[in-house]
Amino acid sequence: MKYYLAIDIGASSGRHIIGWRDNGKIKTHEVYRFSNGVDNIDGNLVWNIARLFKEVKAGLKVAFSIYKQIESIAIDTWGVDYVLLDGSGKEILPCYAYRDSRTSLAVQQVHARMQLDSLYLRTGIQFQPFNTIYQLYADMTKGRLKDASAFLMLPEYFNYKLTGIIKKEYTNATTTGITNIKSKQFDEDIINALKLPKNLFLPLGKAGDIVGGLSQDIAVEVGGQTLVKLCASHDTASAFEAVDMEEDSILISSGTWSLIGAKLKDAKITKASKLANFTNEGGVGYIRFLKNITGLWFNIKLSQEFNLDYPKMQSLAKTSRYYKIFDVNDPAFNTPESMSKAIKHWFVCRGIAPPKTQADYINSVYLSLAAGYKKAIEEMEALTATKYNTIYIVGGGALVENINAYTAELTGKNVIALPIEATAIGNLKVQMR
Repeated sequence: MKYYLAIDIGASSGRHIIGWRDNGKIKTHEVYRFSNGVDNIDGNLVWNIARLFKEVKAGLKVAFSIYKQIESIAIDTWGVDYVLLDGSGKEILPCYAYRDSRTSLAVQQVHARMQLDSLYLRTGIQFQPFNTIYQLYADMTKGRLKDASAFLMLPEYFNYKLTGIIKKEYTNATTTGITNIKSKQFDEDIINALKLPKNLFLPLGKAGDIVGGLSQDIAVEVGGQTLVKLCASHDTASAFEAVDMEEDSILISSGTWSLIGAKLKDAKITKASKLANFTNEGGVGYIRFLKNITGLWFNIKLSQEFNLDYPKMQSLAKTSRYYKIFDVNDPAFNTPESMSKAIKHWFVCRGIAPPKTQADYINSVYLSLAAGYKKAIEEMEALTATKYNTIYIVGGGALVENINAYTAELTGKNVIALPIEATAIGNLKVQMR
């Protein structure tokens, strides 16, 4: 039996999952799990990458204590965020989180050098103020790129820490907003227009490429040796690899964000797709045509605020008779101190009676998310001239029966919830090839 390890790190938690094939089917065993979240340091939102790497090693140690021989490992995380290294390979800290507000001025400055229409035409990537292109430009204006020798997306950084080898990966690079949709490499015209340091933009590898073996020190520390590979290292790209979808199907990768999309042979880059803010992200041999909307971020914030676990939230929502819908993509919900107050304010400002009880707030969130899915799917059908009949839901949202039921009701489509570790399974599939 050959065993593989997927290390899947999300914005709220990470997990180490061993996978193997048994009669053609992938079986899994979660051997380690840890929590994650942003830190607020001096008014900035940052990732504690030292702690995250410590967790990566701790999970590896547990995995090797159970499975003595592991064929390979691969790491996936969310997109857009990165670590800067100086010439000696030392981190240039902090590692900013995408929800930090530091790019507000950089957005205007970038678009003054290259208009958004041109960026979209070259990359196919939707506008988001946290895209790597704006983060890097903000770093440049603050002098943080002066001594930088590399910028590594988070999976690339952890691979480097494990092996000492720098190797970049295509699917995550597409979330930067700097990757050319045709060449599948960083776009030199964008780099030149923004005057970003060219040495930072190394050739892109592809899912399945070998990075290298664990360094000697790491192998001794974790108790084993294995190969580190590239998977589709953007977590949504790995999630799309997990499901064998029919052509008339849509996938919703439901986590902190809800990524709603289909697998296409070619990118859809039109005025209409830009206006609808659809994105063309890299997949493993295909384009992921996606709409990115706020997802279980609402669940996370209300769970903390109301001191309720997720099963209790679902049960409570079923007692509500409040069916008002709000716009889940409103920027007011990006980083509110109180999610319930932000939701209440949204309704009050529009002369709509707001939720009154915890049950009402939670039910309104579930219904509003389903309404957001419905709108995105209708836009996708118009843009691709395709009628989609089935919706697959993977990730944490697959466990929220309330949202799944509302989605089926509002869209009139067949909803198949797959409560699986889809990202980890997609990660494992690529390794096993």
